[in-house]
Amino acid sequence: MSLFRNNPGYRESYSGNKLRGGGLRLGAPIIIALVIAGFSYFRYCSTETYNEYLGIYQHISLTPEQEIAIGLQSKPAMIQEYGGMDPDQRAQALVQETGASLVQKSVASKTPYQYQFHLLADPNTINAFALPGGQIFITRALFNQLQTKDQLAGVLGHEIGHVIARHAGERIEKDQLWQGIAGAAGIAMGDYQSAQAAQQIAALISLKYGRDQELQSDNLGVRFMMDAGFKPEELIGVMEILKQASGGQSREEFTSTHPDPENRKEKIKEAIDQYRQANQQNGQSQ
Repeated sequence: MSLFRNNPGYRESYSGNKLRGGGLRLGAPIIIALVIAGFSYFRYCSTETYNEYLGIYQHISLTPEQEIAIGLQSKPAMIQEYGGMDPDQRAQALVQETGASLVQKSVASKTPYQYQFHLLADPNTINAFALPGGQIFITRALFNQLQTKDQLAGVLGHEIGHVIARHAGERIEKDQLWQGIAGAAGIAMGDYQSAQAAQQIAALISLKYGRDQELQSDNLGVRFMMDAGFKPEELIGVMEILKQASGGQSREEFTSTHPDPENRKEKIKEAIDQYRQANQQNGQSQ
């Protein structure tokens, strides 16, 4: 028998939530927020898949066939955005030959992706990027800055890394997860400013995730360069080019989609040592 049930001075209300029989009854916004957050997390966990080429588990819902289709569909728009294809056929052939060498002599050759390498005509934008499924681009502005074929191999190897690591698909799933959680937090807090703060936190987490992907692609780029007989140290020279392109000033890494070039250079050196030691051990064991 409750000591308080018949006490007229007893009140059940606590900041919008109610106590009934000693239990806490959550308000509707909190319940809705929990459902949204739970669904987002469950959906994210259900997308786990194994990347046999890298030996890692990832959260991706796209199939390789869908990735290839997305890349081919997006290709014309990317070419148009960067001023079309560069008319220099010798330069185009060099890009294609270098990219093909990296693919043929590395684990990339075992993947289902349709690798195609393109030199874009844009003379001002220093950039290289990969679309899902194997469409890889480098601008004339960046191409002109490269001093050796090994540096070109470093750029293309990095972009191949994005494709094999399926970074676009990973990013889609991670962004959906954090958007769902941020939306749930906004509903639970019940005001516009709190919702905005939650979205900003989610955006910063997404930036950190993007920087991790860049470092992973640098690591894979070193691996592919060594597999194909290129000098991996030349990728460090590419980082110098990127640093100069940014005015020689380091950006605040915390708010950037890419790691600081100096940080990338150190990680590249570590990757070179890592793969050289592994190659030496493999050679001794054979």
